[in-house]
Amino acid sequence: MSGDNYFFGDNVTMHGGMGNTGIVKNQAAADPAAAPALQEALEELRRLIELLRGEVPAASARTIDDSLPVLSADADAAPQDRHRALMAIAGIAATVGAVGQPVLEAVNRVLGLLGGQ
Repeated sequence: MSGDNYFFGDNVTMHGGMGNTGIVKNQAAADPAAAPALQEALEELRRLIELLRGEVPAASARTIDDSLPVLSADADAAPQDRHRALMAIAGIAATVGAVGQPVLEAVNRVLGLLGGQ
């Protein structure tokens, strides 16, 4: 239909003005004091993912395998890569119902410790 708008990612509309400086993302940085808790949460997530992996189709298992490298506590991963991996894992976990619920909860815990990245 004409007039429908769909936005994926950032959307900025500016109408005149002066001193416009850019986009404010309003994303919180990860708290350095949360590092031990983050490491523990990532280890628990990886353990749960290994259990989940045996319950999903081969294509989903490959996606899990592709996501694991950036989900280790010592991975030097860009925030967007870690976020993408967490979202992929959450999506797979959501498709298997109750079996995936612990993984979804673990993903949400990690995201919270990362500052909602």
